[in-house]
Amino acid sequence: MIVRRANTGDIDGINKLLRQVLSVHHEGRPDLFKSSGKKYTDSQLEYVICSDDTPVFVAVNDSGLVLGHAFCQIKTTKNSNVLKSIKTLYLDDLCIDKNARGQHIGTLLYEQVVSHAKELGCYNVTLNVWSCNENAMKFYESCGLAPQSVTMEKIL
Repeated sequence: MIVRRANTGDIDGINKLLRQVLSVHHEGRPDLFKSSGKKYTDSQLEYVICSDDTPVFVAVNDSGLVLGHAFCQIKTTKNSNVLKSIKTLYLDDLCIDKNARGQHIGTLLYEQVVSHAKELGCYNVTLNVWSCNENAMKFYESCGLAPQSVTMEKIL
């Protein structure tokens, strides 16, 4: 298993995983998430992959098959009246192919994300996780993450 920066040749494999992410979210919150669609068009995905501000990492097997991805965003807090100026690596999306889970691919990707954040001098790594996605919550807790804030809702 190799974890590396994604390239445009990985788009088909990434799209497959993005559809799996949407499916998990739709199953958990069909009131919010559509049953089909794509988070990015292929041209948007190409832009994201090529930008240093939105690094994307993939885990590929010996055949080059994409088995996992991690979408990141570099965010900087500046000129806030109340928050200190810090650089954060925001983990926007981490997905492991449903047929490859349990092989510690998620841990490899997460470790690469943390390593990249350290190289960039980030203060922290943050992410959001839907409370309906219990497996993801357990995984992130096992990686040592703890809640930073909680979003609450009342459906009207």
